[in-house]
Amino acid sequence: MLSGFLVVFVFHSTLEPIAKNKRELIEKSIFQVIPEGEIRRDFFVTDHALLTEKQEDSIPIYAVYDKKSQLKGIAAEAAAQGYADMIRLLYGYNPNCQCIIGISVIKMAETPGLGDKISKDKHFLQNFIALESKLNTEGNAIAHPIITVKHGNKTAPWQIDGISGATVSSNAVGKALNDSVQILLPRLQAHLEKLKTNQGIP
Repeated sequence: MLSGFLVVFVFHSTLEPIAKNKRELIEKSIFQVIPEGEIRRDFFVTDHALLTEKQEDSIPIYAVYDKKSQLKGIAAEAAAQGYADMIRLLYGYNPNCQCIIGISVIKMAETPGLGDKISKDKHFLQNFIALESKLNTEGNAIAHPIITVKHGNKTAPWQIDGISGATVSSNAVGKALNDSVQILLPRLQAHLEKLKTNQGIP
């Protein structure tokens, strides 16, 4: 009983510090993936609404503006299974180019010197300067799924040039981004004008 109590006590006593650290890391990462931004507003997106409070099946997003209230991009989270554990990312999306403009790894347990290159390898990170994520003509999915290809085999702007020796980790990044944008971007499309003007929103 004592052992069980200690496990529960430690679990609950660490919840708030962990949550606080995650909030701080996300806040820092938002302005890394959208470096031109200075002001952030938090929203939740559903199929039919742009909300300021979480509801069931809503997706959290971070709208980032400059000092003149011009929308510079949308940040959102993505996740997929890596080699050792789940890899969690924050990525920036620019609606003007319909492309991903940056990523930041917010949680991973990949092998040092190999899998962790997804957060350090300069060539790999260049994939996310303008990674195409345009919607199809129906607006219900992205036109070309984001995929990771073998290093040196990238031929299209929606492909990610992978890392030799870190195939699983770099593939996970592609899967995480594709899974996220396939759901988020069709929902986001209907609310972009409101977000761009920063008006008509509670």
